[in-house]
Amino acid sequence: MRPLPTNKIVRAIEVTSRYHKAHGSSIQIANPESIGIKDLEKPDYGDSITINNGEFPVFWAYGVTTQTAIWNAKPELAITHSPGHMFVSNIKDEELIF
Repeated sequence: MRPLPTNKIVRAIEVTSRYHKAHGSSIQIANPESIGIKDLEKPDYGDSITINNGEFPVFWAYGVTTQTAIWNAKPELAITHSPGHMFVSNIKDEELIF
């Protein structure tokens, strides 16, 4: 989740939707309850983030979601990341655009 001012939400969606092989477009805007988030001040992962006046929470799929699936599936091998230690590859940004 990232809090964004109203005037930047559309542009953020335009930019991120081009990268469907990465996080892709947002999955929800301003309605955390609709995706199962009950309290933004008590996130399941990480620290809570302040939402200032004039900002709305915008949500994207995130690697922690994948990690939860991996923990449940228990594959023999999985390559992922941890907060602050992102996965790095030689794939160019333009290769992630659909």
